[in-house]
Amino acid sequence: MNLAAATNENLAHTSNVLIYSSMAVYTLAFFAHIAEWVFGSRSKVGRTAAALTGAEGAAAATVKVQVAQKGGGTAVLDRPKIITRSAAGTRDVPDGPGAAGGTFKGDLYGRMAISMTVLAFLVQAGGVLARALSVQRAPWGNMYEFSITFSTVAVAAYLILLALKKNVRWMGLLLVTTVLLDLGIATTVLYTSSDQLVPALHSYWLWIHVSTAIICGAVFYIGAVATLLYLFRDSYESKLANGGQPGSFAQSVLSRLPAAATLDKFSYRINAAVFPLWTFTIIAGAIWAGDAWGRYWGWDPKEVWSFITWVAYACYLHARATAGWKGRKAAYLALIAFGCWLFNYYGVNIFVTGKHSYAGV
Repeated sequence: MNLAAATNENLAHTSNVLIYSSMAVYTLAFFAHIAEWVFGSRSKVGRTAAALTGAEGAAAATVKVQVAQKGGGTAVLDRPKIITRSAAGTRDVPDGPGAAGGTFKGDLYGRMAISMTVLAFLVQAGGVLARALSVQRAPWGNMYEFSITFSTVAVAAYLILLALKKNVRWMGLLLVTTVLLDLGIATTVLYTSSDQLVPALHSYWLWIHVSTAIICGAVFYIGAVATLLYLFRDSYESKLANGGQPGSFAQSVLSRLPAAATLDKFSYRINAAVFPLWTFTIIAGAIWAGDAWGRYWGWDPKEVWSFITWVAYACYLHARATAGWKGRKAAYLALIAFGCWLFNYYGVNIFVTGKHSYAGV
């Protein structure tokens, strides 16, 4: 074995160690987020927000509460003003207090979870970089490499939103859980040893086309999480509006999420922002296909499902802008569209044979 081969093998081993190490740190972040939600469930702020979304509504912004003080006296306090965000035609209800529920302990564990997520992200990014150096190419030539890069970019997008002061910490637990699942599948089922690519992939279009596909998938994932939580929160708000009494789990968890209107607006903006990039991804793939195979479109399964995904998201964006299809109907379309993206990655690569099957698992 020559020196170059030994170096590449050492880098590949380093990459594996870093990926497994990131999984360990993500696990710590997972438990910290669990603690954040547990301590946040004891919050009086959370119960107050839940009550406000019920019969009182956001209009009761100055309800007076009597608080017992030492010596038997009482004091009158004004309830804090609650900022509402709602789209036209939706219920005007406040956002929940967040996973920490306004508690000191909940917030402390939440901050710890974010810190560990940042650390895990840096370790995982180092693993992706080491993989790239070991193969001396872009680190997404097979499903294993694509998976570890995909989850890295998804976490990066989440951390960027946090850095921009966006209220997205409620997504942390679900994000970390999904990343652990993704890395678990990648390291056990999808793992492929470092190897060079087939000649068709030796092109600068690999960096352009596949990188944009990964970015789109990561951002679509964040939009899908918001959409899914929107459906749960919307059901919770509807039950309260109709005089129903949600269960203890809904009162504890769903009451702390942002309002349904906020989640709906967030998911729409995320999907709308990345849709043009997905359009570019398909166009870049067609150009690359023309260079590699002499045709821009050949009804390959990957090409077909990429276009189906594009159509599904186009239908969602159109529906979201149409009065009769706002809300839950549009949300279902968004989840179907993301399901198409997932099938395009997992289903087509594993179960369907085509020109994009050369990379193997």
